[in-house]
Amino acid sequence: MVIISPEPIDPAKMYDLLASSGAGSLVFHYAVVKAMAGAGGGTTRYIDYATSGDTEVELNEIAGSLTAEFAIVDVMLIRRTGRLCLGDIISLVAASSPNSEDAFEACKQGICRLKKMKTIIKSEVLG
Repeated sequence: MVIISPEPIDPAKMYDLLASSGAGSLVFHYAVVKAMAGAGGGTTRYIDYATSGDTEVELNEIAGSLTAEFAIVDVMLIRRTGRLCLGDIISLVAASSPNSEDAFEACKQGICRLKKMKTIIKSEVLG
């Protein structure tokens, strides 16, 4: 399942959406906006995320590759768009599997691949 949304991610709802039938392990990773010191010495006030190109296709390609590489029952990839403030959830990578090893590795690889997405534009505003 892939989702691109300007709406906040509700962790409890995401748990209910991930297929867990036949899975003994569910791994969730939420990336959040954190305060970082920028080159000019300011810290992050907010980050604007936008799409450029077909983000849904790119997310589906990532999900498909994870499903092909690991013994997983389901994978969930969510990217937020719009203005996100400190503490807001930016993205979710989740995987369910009959075993924890594949669930953790699929989640880890999903995180790495989301960070490299070409169709997500990030504009950080410092204060």
